[in-house]
Amino acid sequence: MPNTQQVLEKHAFDPRGFLGRIEAGKTVGRYRKNQKIFSQGDVADGVFFIQKGKVKITVLSGHGKEAVVGIFGEDQFFGEGCLRGAELRTATSHAMEECLITSITRSAMLRTLSAEPEFSAFFMAYLLKRNGRIEDDLIDQLFNSSERRLARLLLLLANFGQENGAKPIAVTLSQETLAEMIGTTRSRVSFFMNKFRKKGFIDYNGKIEVRPSLLNAVLRDNHQIQDYE
Repeated sequence: MPNTQQVLEKHAFDPRGFLGRIEAGKTVGRYRKNQKIFSQGDVADGVFFIQKGKVKITVLSGHGKEAVVGIFGEDQFFGEGCLRGAELRTATSHAMEECLITSITRSAMLRTLSAEPEFSAFFMAYLLKRNGRIEDDLIDQLFNSSERRLARLLLLLANFGQENGAKPIAVTLSQETLAEMIGTTRSRVSFFMNKFRKKGFIDYNGKIEVRPSLLNAVLRDNHQIQDYE
């Protein structure tokens, strides 16, 4: 007869394992670089979890202007608006590189959140962390210069402060995209990127590699990163 510990281990719920399996209401798909995942105006019928790669979220205004509103990476969810009752997608998503993504139907997601406390806690922790990031982004836009906003964005994209540490940003992010995300012009981004490279904060040859010295410059606040426009 199995002991109590063996029974608990057998029935323990693994959130990451759940997200990596194909089963009822859940699929795992591979997406090519630049492949569209869903479009603004599509029916919102599921939630997505990124196992590998990066995804860009864009919004198209009524005047036809497109803006990048987010970039999501590994172990992040997107498209969860359907859980709060949204019937249509309010944005478009594209794979920025080769991606492995789990798609979970709305009903399967709600069922699992209700039935599995471990998964509910996992998802809640993600939402709280993301909410904190949104608040930080707002403060960043209100009080920091465009140069400091760019530095912070590069550090976030390079995963500084996360368990897996910093790594090169292996996708090609255009200066236009970076400018849209921090609310400035492409020419300003070009100026700042060249400045960061000359100071040794980044390498910028096809891919962006962020060095710890950029974080040190931001934390020291020693005017290597300016506080004026």
